[in-house]
Amino acid sequence: MTDDPQAIRLDEYLPYPPDRVWRAFVEPRLVTKWLGPQDFQPVVGHRFTIVAPAVPATRFDGVIHCQVLAIEPERMLRISWDDHGPSGARCTATWRLVAEGHGTRLFFDHEGFDPDNELQQRARRIMGGGWRSWLFSRLEAVLAGTAAGPDAAREGRPYRP
Repeated sequence: MTDDPQAIRLDEYLPYPPDRVWRAFVEPRLVTKWLGPQDFQPVVGHRFTIVAPAVPATRFDGVIHCQVLAIEPERMLRISWDDHGPSGARCTATWRLVAEGHGTRLFFDHEGFDPDNELQQRARRIMGGGWRSWLFSRLEAVLAGTAAGPDAAREGRPYRP
């Protein structure tokens, strides 16, 4: 994570081709497995909510209000990421996929945090660690099971090309 008080910037190498990683970002059933309960549809303008654990330290109630802002198939997904609670955070989250060797480099930018808002800065610090440790590991687990069938990851079956 960078020290930019307005953003979380991460990059992660995933040992899967971009088309497979892209599926995890646009197939609602797969998105739910790594991002959690939500009503996402890969359509620009679609509004949806994500339900996450509440975080009392930031006065976050657990509901993230989102809208799909941009899609470039197999390359980029950008959504708005708004907290309607006391912090008033209005951010964007952008995932960019770049082919690298036999896999994909995933660049993630969560931008728009107010450097002068203590609640938003606390949320940025918490989410920065959570994106890398918790959500990226869940994404990796989903990717390991996507080609083996819809229930492979849940059932613990290995990926079979």
